[in-house]
Amino acid sequence: MKKIGVLGAGTIGMSLARMLYNSGHDVLVWSAVEAELVACETTRKHKNLPGMVIPDGVRFTRSLEEVCTDKDVLMFAIPSVFIRSTAAKARDYIVDGQIIADVGKGVEESTFMTMSQILEDELNKDGKHGNVKVVALSGPTHAEEIALDMPTTIVAASEDMDAAKYVQDVFTNTCMRVYTNADVIGVELCGAMKNVIALACGIANGIGCGDNAKAALITRGMAEISRLGTKMGCMEQTFTGLAGIGDLIVTATSMHSRNNRCGNLIGQGKSVEEAVKEVGQVVEGLNALPAAMALSKKYDVEMPITMALDSIVNRGANPIDVVEKLMSRAKKSEVSEDVLIQFFEKKKAERK
Repeated sequence: MKKIGVLGAGTIGMSLARMLYNSGHDVLVWSAVEAELVACETTRKHKNLPGMVIPDGVRFTRSLEEVCTDKDVLMFAIPSVFIRSTAAKARDYIVDGQIIADVGKGVEESTFMTMSQILEDELNKDGKHGNVKVVALSGPTHAEEIALDMPTTIVAASEDMDAAKYVQDVFTNTCMRVYTNADVIGVELCGAMKNVIALACGIANGIGCGDNAKAALITRGMAEISRLGTKMGCMEQTFTGLAGIGDLIVTATSMHSRNNRCGNLIGQGKSVEEAVKEVGQVVEGLNALPAAMALSKKYDVEMPITMALDSIVNRGANPIDVVEKLMSRAKKSEVSEDVLIQFFEKKKAERK
């Protein structure tokens, strides 16, 4: 049995807290939103996870110090925009060498840092947390299904393989299969950028595009993410794995996806503000979009779908006009010229 401290009582935090408790671990949950904490503690239910019952053994606390103290694993399940401020408040209570599993997905607009980088940066601002071990947990993991013990797979990513394997052992059970990966930035980049593409898929659905368009947006969207990631030094195989194409598929197609639902509402004519209000939860694709645009410019990577989404969300472009522009772009090959040359050279050699 491991002692687990969970920071965040949203859907992913509570679904995993329940799962970890049912796997035999001691679980203590904290949230900055007291009303959310009180509701979970008193009703043993979560308003956004119908059908899930929170076991009586899952404990709750209003003390940030208590949730961080004497824990084998701290799980950060905090929206991306609050991750830095929460880490700053928790710093004094977290010991150096602590293993942290982060399930948040996003990129900080001002610094381009991923969630693990923000945690490492913020915690070590006192110069006393240089050995904190942050493991990014990401993949096709809708909380609504984890909450009902439906089969789920996820990736534990860290450059410290011992830490990644430790988290793998803690989170693995008959319902959750955990893989490891050393490409932590690639895994986190996928987790953030797939939300952007899922928003675009939702908008396409909202204006009446069909499955063909959705499939195109998913595959060409992953091409954008992969181009950016490899320019940033990430492993290409990460993008064809669970944290890459796996997470993008589920986020761009599932009824559980906030980003997909938000995009669908925008496509139907709602304003961004109206769509977010109707979804009623954090829409991380909107938070990640500014960083996606900035990273595209910084690394000189062509990302037409991301740019198209930005024109709709931030500049009021008509989604139907944007789709027409995407479809009218200059003709090109699906593979790069370098890859084509290598392919033809290989074929020539085989014929000799």
